[in-house]
Amino acid sequence: MKDTASTLLNLIEFPVLLAGLVIAGGLWGFVELMEVARATAPHAFDTEILLAFRQAGQPGVPAGPPWLEGAMRDITSLGSTSVLVLITTATIIYLLLIRRPGTALLIFIAVAGGQLLSSLLKVGVDRPRPELVSHLVNETSLSFPSGHAMLSAVTYLTLGSLAARFLHGRATKVYVLSLAVLTTVLVGVSRVYLGVHWPSDVLAGWCAGFAWAMLCWLVARLLQRRKVVSDDA
Repeated sequence: MKDTASTLLNLIEFPVLLAGLVIAGGLWGFVELMEVARATAPHAFDTEILLAFRQAGQPGVPAGPPWLEGAMRDITSLGSTSVLVLITTATIIYLLLIRRPGTALLIFIAVAGGQLLSSLLKVGVDRPRPELVSHLVNETSLSFPSGHAMLSAVTYLTLGSLAARFLHGRATKVYVLSLAVLTTVLVGVSRVYLGVHWPSDVLAGWCAGFAWAMLCWLVARLLQRRKVVSDDA
């Protein structure tokens, strides 16, 4: 039995195993958070965290120095549809110019599929925006999951993993992927700070976004291994 288990572990590469764990954990986390979103009353941790970003007794006044609100508005724009579409389009055009149409197609499917999935999940859960604190930016769509958090995870992780393929040195690869994760986290935090999402919305967006990004990465890797998509695609 030990020899069999050892053989299976050798056949499964560590990045693939890690991606599988991220997908499983993301799906489990999303299902658990969906129960929180469907509850009739907000969960205690949602309200406590949301109020922690406001001055005590003043739900309309954000915590921190005056410049922080402007900084959070700037950070949250990194997860907006217009910015993500611009970054994705520029990347796809660049890949087409250097004759890597396969990679360009995979990025388009990952990002566009993430956008579609986010929209479907919002309609399926139908959770309104929080009214506990004032909104520091205008939003009209539904709240769960956070589209900014989810699509930031999908876009930046997909592009980060793509960039890591062409970089040399483990430290450089780790730096690029860490930067992608950090950007995703900051965008999610900004949504709670600005009062337009419950913390559980953002956590669910991260869970779904990370799971979708890793699933797309596994599919791309499988297609390349089977030569359906060439290694230079």
